[in-house]
Amino acid sequence: MTVRERTEESSPRANTRKPTMADVARHAGVSLKTVSRVVNQEPHVRASLRQRVQTSISTLGYRRNEAAARLARGATMLTLGLVMENISNEFYSRLAAAVEAASAEHEALVVFGSYEESPDKERMLIESMYTRGVDSLIVVPSAADHAWLAGHASLTTVFVDRVPLGLEAADVVMLDDVRGGRAATEHLLAGGHRRIGLISDDDGVSSVHDRATGYRQALRAAGVRADDALVVRGVFDPWRVSYEVGRLLDLADPPTAFFATNNRAAIGILHALRERPERPAYVGFDDFALAGVFNPGVTVVRYDVTHLARSAVDLLLHPSQEPRRVKVPVELVARGSGELPPS
Repeated sequence: MTVRERTEESSPRANTRKPTMADVARHAGVSLKTVSRVVNQEPHVRASLRQRVQTSISTLGYRRNEAAARLARGATMLTLGLVMENISNEFYSRLAAAVEAASAEHEALVVFGSYEESPDKERMLIESMYTRGVDSLIVVPSAADHAWLAGHASLTTVFVDRVPLGLEAADVVMLDDVRGGRAATEHLLAGGHRRIGLISDDDGVSSVHDRATGYRQALRAAGVRADDALVVRGVFDPWRVSYEVGRLLDLADPPTAFFATNNRAAIGILHALRERPERPAYVGFDDFALAGVFNPGVTVVRYDVTHLARSAVDLLLHPSQEPRRVKVPVELVARGSGELPPS
């Protein structure tokens, strides 16, 4: 199955009348019940018939009427679930607010769940929401295998920020993480830095992996050897980041700059530098509320969380037979920390 990347646009059709399931049935030469089963992803439909119906749906541009589907289930309001890693992290709290605002425009209610970096709790939250009638989910997936979700055929899921392991052919709204990692590292290289440390989260997560890929691409393009001694992986807590940054700065040949792959890592760098005489340059991925308050301000790779949320809600409410990828652009915001020269 081909994954299709797209931007926020749709193709207008000449015929203004919306096609119905009856139109699909006539076009495919099957019964209305067969179309209903395919649309609702019910089992016991022959693969050949399912493919014929899906081809007709694509040709005619049919979309299920979500309001009618809700009424048929006896529901009066669409309820969306949002499952994320840690609501106390500023990225997730901003994402939750943006998803709630985007959903409200469709008169949809949002329920939240935070799995606190536990894949078992993530699965429990998803299955609990599903059994309680929440059949449309936005998930920021953990690094665990999500192939088990394929067994919930009637569950519509859009993933945000990361590609889920085991479900590569899924709808995903992601950031341009490779470009962001490359831009951050190129910015430090342009300032004269050659010993650039990488402070990284779980690199089994696709977004973290891609940001690290951008870091390595920039070093390679500049003819700078990537030194694995300057790379810290799998650190989640700012206090642990602070310790690791101090350890790197104590090396005989320490880094003169850092790239932090998330806001927690950037905050950890700030903690470390409070007690250190060195003033390395650093760039963080993810903006945060006080980034402009420090002296110097924190240079970051920034993006529009509202764009991220709206894209996810749009994909969720307009399902497709083909998996889709939406890539949200990023930009580098220079505030001072990334412009410090090598010492």
